[in-house]
Amino acid sequence: MKFDKNSLLLYAVTDRRWLDGSSLYDQVEQAILGGATFIQLREKELDQKDFYAEAIQIKKLCAQYHVPFVINDNVELAKEIDADGIHVGQSDMEADDVRKLIGPDKILGVSAETVEQAVLAEQRGADYLGVGAVFPTGSKADAEAVDFAVLKEICQTVHIPVIAIGGITKENLRQLSGSGICGIAVISAIFAQKDVRAAAKQLHALSEEMVHA
Repeated sequence: MKFDKNSLLLYAVTDRRWLDGSSLYDQVEQAILGGATFIQLREKELDQKDFYAEAIQIKKLCAQYHVPFVINDNVELAKEIDADGIHVGQSDMEADDVRKLIGPDKILGVSAETVEQAVLAEQRGADYLGVGAVFPTGSKADAEAVDFAVLKEICQTVHIPVIAIGGITKENLRQLSGSGICGIAVISAIFAQKDVRAAAKQLHALSEEMVHA
């Protein structure tokens, strides 16, 4: 699936910690119905067989709503199920090696914390960057904070879309106005909420306001 920077407005990263009797499939559907524009399936503890089954299901769901769908880190699985793409971190495989494996037409997202990392990721074939953590976050205890000036410099330096990630909530996302990002990536701000759909709807509106401010 081709994507443009508008599909990065509200990028939802899954987390099964808050399922609370619901299924991940249902939560993702509620997020999309609320306004999530991009889905990343992130599983750190699921075994490969269950991860595969889940990925197939959620890929179909995203295709039904025409929302890009990428897998976090697991290049083999992304290839096996023909996901729209993959997102890798700095400690994972090098972006150019990933690009060789997935081919020219798949979406490649890369995490970056510095201008140098961002430039290198773009040179090595990244389609978009996830920059963070822009605020303190519980999902990645080891994540280094990226201050506003660095975020802005990254956006001004690279020619590919940039989204901010890390600790973003409805209360603080306006602080990212003027940075040059085209959207936000969130986990708990959607999936830890009692009403996933309502949370996504509110974040979508706030993100649009922030991007165009």
